Amino acid sequence: MKLNQFAIIGLGRFGSSLGRELSQLGYEVLGIDHDEEKVNEMSSVLTHAVAADGTEEEVLRSIGVRNFDCGIIAIGDDIQASILAAILLKDLGVKKVVAKAVSELHGRVLEKIGVDRVIYPERDMGIRVAHQLVSPNLLDYIELSKNYTIAELGVPKKLTGKTLSDINSRGRFGCSVVAINKPKGMIIAPVAEDVLTEDDVMVVIGTNRQVEEFQESIER
Repeated sequence: MKLNQFAIIGLGRFGSSLGRELSQLGYEVLGIDHDEEKVNEMSSVLTHAVAADGTEEEVLRSIGVRNFDCGIIAIGDDIQASILAAILLKDLGVKKVVAKAVSELHGRVLEKIGVDRVIYPERDMGIRVAHQLVSPNLLDYIELSKNYTIAELGVPKKLTGKTLSDINSRGRFGCSVVAINKPKGMIIAPVAEDVLTEDDVMVVIGTNRQVEEFQESIER
């Protein structure tokens, strides 16, 4: 299901950053926050911005939040408000509900009440930055699950002129290069004969260990 309309409850640092990016990508975004100052700051950025209590059922109903494809709960440290907003969005029939969690326990509660996706911005950013610091060719790192990772790896000089067949990531390590981001554009589902250059970025998917071993091999 393609998501085109997003309602964000909570316009703190995370919520406002998320809303700004979605708006820039061309999506319709409704921002909801009880703080009028935050709402005023985002009113020129988002499609709509409303000063209201996102934990009040009648408020959400009157705004028409049920008509949005995705409801995002970006409330900060008020765990009670976060959970209440999640319950209301589910009860109102929002198609997909995403919520920010501030702890593992908070996340487990959100999952129990049926939130479709729980995100941990601070934890996930820490993990990504740590990997980037210790791996010079790693440009980005996303943990898909406890066992699987997708990573963006810069192509080192020693691999310039090599084909995907030459590096044989799948045969040697079990991970796959699923895309190559070249200066002239992205190659999706590259073939064995595609040639790498130093300016390229490989998008690699595999188990954590497979990707780690592949990283180590190209950095040696």
